[in-house]
Amino acid sequence: MIIKRDVHFTPADKTRRLHIYLPESYSEGHEYYPVMYFFDGHNLFYDEDATFGKSWGFKDFLESWNKDIIIVGIECGHEGNERLVEYCPYTFRGQFWGGTIEGTGRDTLQWIVSELKPVIDRDYRTWPHREATGIGGSSMGGLMALYGAVCFNDWFSKAACVSSTISPCMAPLRRDIKKANIQEDTRIYLSFGTEEAFRPHPTDPLKSRTALQNLTIQQDLRKYGAATDLFCQIGGGHNEASWEKQIPRFMHFLWQ
Repeated sequence: MIIKRDVHFTPADKTRRLHIYLPESYSEGHEYYPVMYFFDGHNLFYDEDATFGKSWGFKDFLESWNKDIIIVGIECGHEGNERLVEYCPYTFRGQFWGGTIEGTGRDTLQWIVSELKPVIDRDYRTWPHREATGIGGSSMGGLMALYGAVCFNDWFSKAACVSSTISPCMAPLRRDIKKANIQEDTRIYLSFGTEEAFRPHPTDPLKSRTALQNLTIQQDLRKYGAATDLFCQIGGGHNEASWEKQIPRFMHFLWQ
């Protein structure tokens, strides 16, 4: 079952839509469920809602998976640079970004843990503790999931960081990992596709700049206490069709 409901997004004083998946068993009993929050929630379940006409197909996977879970997909803002600003926990500079982006991603995550999560825990039968709470996303959403697992580790014990935009913020991200208090049960999935790799290597996809940056982040996370899974998707692009194929891998790693 997919429920769509609107909530007030305080950092921008605007409305944002939620795309919430409830397992079939939800209406049949009184069980409580773990929860995973995802960025770009409109791209998760239905092609007709997805920005580029292709979703992750997440609903199909969940309906055949052997574990019941609630997914809370948070739709991004669609006006101007809203998504980029709200899904960026740092300041990005450079021509690629059209100048300087002063990210408000930390405010977005603070809103999730302080305002959104209490509403979800109130209105649905959830296990609210961190061990049963995860976060995920792709691209800028992947960066946000990584930042959330590191800097909001008291709330999130698991993160799916798919094709994360880490290149423009390696230095501050590594500083945050170093100073964070990452609990030992934290599990973080990282990935990149060979067809989206920045500065690809002519013969070895694991030597592209994208690969080396993800390897660096993986090493940092392991050094400071997190369990990680880094996946190189051969032929994978920066798109929902590629990310859909990763769902079984990251859900198994994070939850089973």
